[in-house]
Amino acid sequence: MPPAADHPVITPLPGGGDLGLVDALAQLTFAVQAALGRIAAAHDLSIAAVRLLGILRDRRPAINELARLLQLDKSSVTGLVDRAEERGLVRRTPSTLDRRSVQVTITAAGQELIHQGTAAFEAEIAALVADLSPGQRARLSTTASRIVATDARRRGIDILSVEPAATEGSEAALR
Repeated sequence: MPPAADHPVITPLPGGGDLGLVDALAQLTFAVQAALGRIAAAHDLSIAAVRLLGILRDRRPAINELARLLQLDKSSVTGLVDRAEERGLVRRTPSTLDRRSVQVTITAAGQELIHQGTAAFEAEIAALVADLSPGQRARLSTTASRIVATDARRRGIDILSVEPAATEGSEAALR
């Protein structure tokens, strides 16, 4: 995918230099967030709404759990869910564990939107790593996965045990 005019290309540092771990990760984060922001904007969503839909692909959390997963306060998540529900992307359902609570479930429309967004995001990430060899991509994936899993464990989130989310017209969640 050739770079677009609004996607500046940064050439490698002279002599194959290294930015250092902190700067390199910060710059990589900016590049990934920019890609996610472009995709969210193309669908008239915030990055937080995209993250919400991404979480709901394979979970049916309550608002409190969503707040923990999104690292937002409960009132912010309630507003986020309200806006997504108004657009028909999610719905609240009574909790199977606690009658006082509701779970948030992605709808078929939400699944379709996240499917489109995922395809666009995969293309953006492919462009970001296009200069890496297959081995370098595999090592980056393994390293990033380890970092994400470690961070999730530190925050008390079990990323491996997820409850399948039922959606309108679909038995299995998009994975």
